[in-house]
Amino acid sequence: MLQRCNRFLEKWMFLVTPCCLAAGVLFPSVAGLGVPYVPLVFAFMTFIGGLKSSFRDIAAVFRSPLPLLACLVTLHLVLPAAACGLGRLLFPDNPNVVTGMVLEFSVPAAVVGLMWVSIYRGNSPLSLALVILDTLLSPFLIPLTLRLLVGSQVAIDTSRMMEELIFMIALPALLAMVLNQLSRDRVKETWPARLAPYSKFCLIFVVTANSSEVAPYIRHLNAQRLLAAGCILLLATCGYVIGWLLALLFRQPHDITVSMIYGAGMRNISAGAVIASTYFPAEVVFPVMIGTLFQQILAALFGMLSARSWHR
Repeated sequence: MLQRCNRFLEKWMFLVTPCCLAAGVLFPSVAGLGVPYVPLVFAFMTFIGGLKSSFRDIAAVFRSPLPLLACLVTLHLVLPAAACGLGRLLFPDNPNVVTGMVLEFSVPAAVVGLMWVSIYRGNSPLSLALVILDTLLSPFLIPLTLRLLVGSQVAIDTSRMMEELIFMIALPALLAMVLNQLSRDRVKETWPARLAPYSKFCLIFVVTANSSEVAPYIRHLNAQRLLAAGCILLLATCGYVIGWLLALLFRQPHDITVSMIYGAGMRNISAGAVIASTYFPAEVVFPVMIGTLFQQILAALFGMLSARSWHR
């Protein structure tokens, strides 16, 4: 029963995702009840994603680091610079919107990307290595990027951020790889398939809960906010496309290509929203949070496109 449900969700995830978004936006008081539990669900998703990797697999990623470096350059150089340039061009009199756009594309790679990589047969060790490394670097890269591009002096509470990220990412990934090591990869061969349906349920929960936080901004849309939303959609799409093009340029196999698409395209928007609401005016939060509406739909779309290109 669970496996049939898993196959159904994998096939129709491109429709399930926008339905979850709509539910969160339309019923924020109900969907918002799940927000406090999102970090715990993220930790479980990281654990499931980590089950497909071993210490040897992660070491192999660092021995051939070109795909990893390409994703990091896209995430922290190309897209933040593009966001800054587009923001200054279209919103020269509104630095808050520009700051929000830059922040949206300065946050680290998304934990939920591990689930999409698993669905579309990507390279889990590469994706896990990217998420862990990028997360560890983010308390230093985010303030540096904001200072260089928009001149914002942001003093992030790195100790608190690191505690949260260690709980959500490092510890679950380490536990999964230790289990693989102790079982001599027997866990790696059996558990991911058994737990796959639960990772889909986790995604549905996270998307629905997080989208509830976008509801207030949707109710107060104006022309400038619509334009900002369009810019976020364009830049987010470019992230996926750049990851795909770089994989083709470097002649990577299908599994690496899938991981590069999601590695360059998906962001930890929740982290960006926390930073925006803590250190900046409310107007900065909108460009960050509106990305929630697009990220999962784009993930489903590009997963479907990559699967079709592989089967040709």
